[in-house]
Amino acid sequence: MLLESPPQLVATYSVAELVALLGGNALGQTLLQTAYVPLCTISVYHLEYDTVDPAGNLTPASGALMVPSGSAACEGGRPIVEYAHGTQTDQSFDIANFSTSENDEGILLAAVFAAAGYIVVAPNYVGYDISTLGYHPYLVASQQADDMIDALSAARSALPTAAAPSTTDGGKLFVTGYSQGGYVAMATHRAMQAAGTAVTAAAPLSGPYALSAFGDAIFAGEVSLSATLNVIMIAGSYQHTYGNLYAASTDVFSSTYATGIESLLPSTTPVSTLESENKLPTSALFSSTPPNPAYAGETPATAPATLAAVFAQGFAASGYLVLNSYRSSYLEDAAAHPDGGFPLLTDAVPPASPSLGLRIDLKTNDLRSWAPTAPELLCAGSSDPTVFYINTQLMQDYWALIAPTAPVTVLDIDSPIVAGEPYGALKTDFAAAEDLVRAAAIAAGATDGGESAVLDKYHATLVAPFCLTAARQFFDGY
Repeated sequence: MLLESPPQLVATYSVAELVALLGGNALGQTLLQTAYVPLCTISVYHLEYDTVDPAGNLTPASGALMVPSGSAACEGGRPIVEYAHGTQTDQSFDIANFSTSENDEGILLAAVFAAAGYIVVAPNYVGYDISTLGYHPYLVASQQADDMIDALSAARSALPTAAAPSTTDGGKLFVTGYSQGGYVAMATHRAMQAAGTAVTAAAPLSGPYALSAFGDAIFAGEVSLSATLNVIMIAGSYQHTYGNLYAASTDVFSSTYATGIESLLPSTTPVSTLESENKLPTSALFSSTPPNPAYAGETPATAPATLAAVFAQGFAASGYLVLNSYRSSYLEDAAAHPDGGFPLLTDAVPPASPSLGLRIDLKTNDLRSWAPTAPELLCAGSSDPTVFYINTQLMQDYWALIAPTAPVTVLDIDSPIVAGEPYGALKTDFAAAEDLVRAAAIAAGATDGGESAVLDKYHATLVAPFCLTAARQFFDGY
C-alpha cells in the first residue's frame, strides 16, 4: 500500500544533467566509455509503502520510482523494470537520492533503464532509509521478494505522476538486479511466478543464488573479497529471522567482535569507522591456523591461482572474525552433508539434510528450487572475486537438469567473443574497460600488471554497467 500519495518528487534530470551525473562517479564513467546515448528526461520520486517483515508484520519501507518523459519514445504506455540493488552497509541508503556519493548504482540504473524509456521501480529494502525494523533481512528470499512485490504494487498505484502525466504502465514487467539484487531479483521472479503474476522476462545479475555452495566455498578457504561484511550481515539477518545461528554470539565469533554483532550492519556509522573502532576486522574472516591439519590446504585455498591472493586476505594470525571451532563444525557438516555443486558437481542441488544452523538457513534460501516459465538472462563475470561465478554456473547446471520451459541465456561478460553473438560489443567494451584499469594501475606504480586493481574493481565497477546494459538489451527484445 502506498503510504504517501502522491509520492514526493525528489528531482527531475534532463539528458544533459544525467550525463553530467554519470561523469562524476566510477560506474557512470565506465558506462560513458561505451556508445551510451540517453533519450529521456527522468523524474525521480521517493516511494513510501507498507510491506511485511520476516514475521509477517506490516512495516514501512521506501524506494525510488523513476518515470521517463520528454518525447514519444519516452511517454505513453511504457514497460516497467523492477530493480533490486546490491549490498549496502549504510542504513540511511536511499536509491532515490542521487546527491550522495554512495548511490552510484541509482544513477547507473536511471541512465541504463529510465533514460531509455523504462519506468523503474527500485526498493531500498526493509532495514534502510525510513524503515523502522532495526535490521535488514539480508538474503532472506521470501521476505525480500515480498518487499519487491509490495513496492511494485505501490508504484503502479502512483502512476501516472504529475511530472510525467503522459507516461503510463504499458503492461510489460521486467525484473532485474545486481549482486545481492541479482539474488533478490531471482527470488522475486520465483515468487511472482508462484503467485501467477505475469513477468515478461527477468535478468538476475551476478547474484549469490547458490547460497549453500557459495557458503561452503568460503568456509573451505575460498574467502571472497567482501566475505567479512557479508557474514556479519547474514548473522544479523538469520539470527533475527530464524534464531538458530547460535545460543550466544561467542559460539561463532571471536570475543573481540561478538558483542552486538547481530545489530552491527547495516549502520549509519561508516565501515571504515567501525574498523578503526575495532568493531569489525578489515578483511580477516578466519584464523590462518588450520582448525586441524586436514584443512591446511584450505587455510587459505590456493586454486584458482588467479584468486589465491584474494583468498589469502581472508586469513590472519589474529584479529579474525569467525572462531576456528565454528569453522571446523561447518566443514564437518559440509563433509557429512555435501552440497551437490561444491566441491564437486554431482546433482547440482543443495544438501539434503544439513544439521548446522547456518547451513540449514543457507539451504532454506538457496534458489536452486525452481525453474522459470518466462525468459531469463543470467549475466556475470567468470573472474569475479566477490560473488563467485559458481553461483551463475550452478543455476545453469541445475536448470539444465530440470529443463525449464522458458529459454535461459547465460552471459559471461568476461569470456571470449563468439562471431555473431548478440553481446559481442559489450564484451569488447568490457575488455577495454579492464585494460584502462590496468593501465592506470601500472602508471601509478603497480608491479603486478594491474591485476590487483582489476580484481578490486571487478564486481562493483567493471561488471555492473555491462551486465546492466546487457539486461536492457535483453529486455528490448521483448
